[in-house]
Amino acid sequence: MAIQVRNQTTGESMPPPPVSGGTGRKQRTRLEETWRRFRKNGWAMSGMVLLLFLAVVAIGADFVAPEGLDEQQLGRRFVPPSAEALLGTDHLGRDILSRIIHGSRLSLSIGFITTSIGLLIGGGLGAVAGYYGGSRDQAIMRIMDVILAVPGFIFAVALVTALGPNLTNLMIAVGVNSIPYFARIIRSSVMSVKENEYIEAARALGCSHTWIILRHVIPNSFAPILVQATLRIGDTIIIAAGLSFLGLGAQPPLPEWGAMLSGGRQYLRDAWWMATFPGIAIMFTVLAFNLVGDGLRDALDPRLKN
Repeated sequence: MAIQVRNQTTGESMPPPPVSGGTGRKQRTRLEETWRRFRKNGWAMSGMVLLLFLAVVAIGADFVAPEGLDEQQLGRRFVPPSAEALLGTDHLGRDILSRIIHGSRLSLSIGFITTSIGLLIGGGLGAVAGYYGGSRDQAIMRIMDVILAVPGFIFAVALVTALGPNLTNLMIAVGVNSIPYFARIIRSSVMSVKENEYIEAARALGCSHTWIILRHVIPNSFAPILVQATLRIGDTIIIAAGLSFLGLGAQPPLPEWGAMLSGGRQYLRDAWWMATFPGIAIMFTVLAFNLVGDGLRDALDPRLKN
């Protein structure tokens, strides 16, 4: 029921006073403060602009690209960068710019899907290990240590070789390789968060462990997770490109940037543009994710507020 407030002098009804914001207001204030600090970082904003541009290009690749992803014209093989083909053509007369634009969709999809695999599985394992501790923590983290003992790229090569060289198995291999990184960072965050008083209050109210982990622990460990996920996307793009370069990832005619690098290496002396421009695309994409990740880390770090 609405509360009526009357003016003591005139007796007229007045609107009730505004209620001060609770948790929602605090959350908005924190988001606003994070955004304010993030946008002051010129390098981070540059990375975000580049990522937005790449996202628009990837989504609208069918409309942005001058040609199809595998449109061959043998009469114009090895055309250097010119007005006819801005980034040149390859050994089959395909437009390099069009293939890079279509490849952006593949590379970004690989980055987001593989990072999501690592985040979901590794995050769940890390949350369980950090919250429960004891034998569960020891068992989970020893498995993570075994995976981390093998260099990431070699582990991915071995897994793709066992599963078979194709794009789906590449994403599985790179995603599994990302699991220990998220498990370790989320475990450390959960071990810090679970000692807070509101966790003890939730336990006293009879909340289940699953509810506490999903409702309180993981949301309050979100900052390091977001930073690690942003940085990890760039790493997975590089690993996926390396696997495709070795012929273990995307297979022709898919225009994955690593596969384009592999296809252009034998023509590097006479048609340098075939390998150069896909390499530049990988470099700027990874750079953009790293700039945004560093900016988020600085904006979310409470020690840097002043």
